[in-house]
Amino acid sequence: MLESLQTGLQSWLWPGLSAILTVMATYAVYRLALAVFRHFSSSRAVIRLFLDAAARALGVVCCLLALTGALKAAPADLPLMPAIQHVTALLLVLSLTWASVRLTSAIGEVIVALNPVLEGQWKRARKVETQTRFLVRALNILIVIIGFGAALMTFESVQHMGASVLASAGVGGLVLGFAARPVLSNLLAGMQIALTQPFRIDDVLHVQGEWCWVEEVTATYVVVRVWDLRRLVIPLQWFIENPFQNWSRNNSELLGPVFIWVDYTMPIEPLREEFKRLLAESNLWDGQLATVQVTDASDQAMQVRFLMSASDSTRNWDLRCKVREGLIAFIRDHYPAQLPRVRARLVDSPES
Repeated sequence: MLESLQTGLQSWLWPGLSAILTVMATYAVYRLALAVFRHFSSSRAVIRLFLDAAARALGVVCCLLALTGALKAAPADLPLMPAIQHVTALLLVLSLTWASVRLTSAIGEVIVALNPVLEGQWKRARKVETQTRFLVRALNILIVIIGFGAALMTFESVQHMGASVLASAGVGGLVLGFAARPVLSNLLAGMQIALTQPFRIDDVLHVQGEWCWVEEVTATYVVVRVWDLRRLVIPLQWFIENPFQNWSRNNSELLGPVFIWVDYTMPIEPLREEFKRLLAESNLWDGQLATVQVTDASDQAMQVRFLMSASDSTRNWDLRCKVREGLIAFIRDHYPAQLPRVRARLVDSPES
């Protein structure tokens, strides 16, 4: 046995050495060509972005291709040659899948880079980014499935099972579809959201009673950042089946009300003047809208609504809080008798 092992090693000496030298030379040439290309190309060029994203994977692919060529040039009767060729082919399929995934992911980065968020064009840029990320993730899943299938097909036992697999594909597809129904429904929901665009990256949403921003969109779920920095992870299917509010669908401007209850004897004009003064002094108001109206009345007091506008939801919230504080202080200091009060009539008892 020792002699056969020694004979096998001797027979592999020159073919193995030539294969190693071929792989090393291929890798050196690849690194040299990569360095030259990076030196003479811009870091933001489209081809450079693709190359930087898949540089490692492409290097592995080149080395495996060189190794495959060297093995084909070697004598076919070498010990373990079929097994080594099979392992090389399997690694080549996996490396090609890796490179394809990296190149596909780079498509999203390139499209986002070509559509920057410019002043006055943020809506279009966010729309393109959201659609691209959805489609890229779906394409990556498809590439991984194809690569996994191609890797399995390198095994002869799997190739012989091809006919029986096709014959049972109908039943197996039904079973797999039922088992993977939540995943598939979220993938289909992601495609629908990518096409219809009910929300985009950085949109302000009101979801499940929470004020939040869209932070991350994956193939199956959405991560939203709540105003207190919590994160909600919501399946995509939820957005298809449930209503939600998008506060920045067409633009980010919002109207915000402040409601204050005062006594019936409170004059409205001083409140209107104070409201205008508070808005004029604040840099949060966008100068578009400022109205004061009595919107409700009860048996004890009347409700005054102060409606104002701001450029986005965050500034609108801060503006409402600031105006509310200022109006309460104004009424307390100048019209304390007009604060809401409970009225009662004292009636003498007949017995008295």
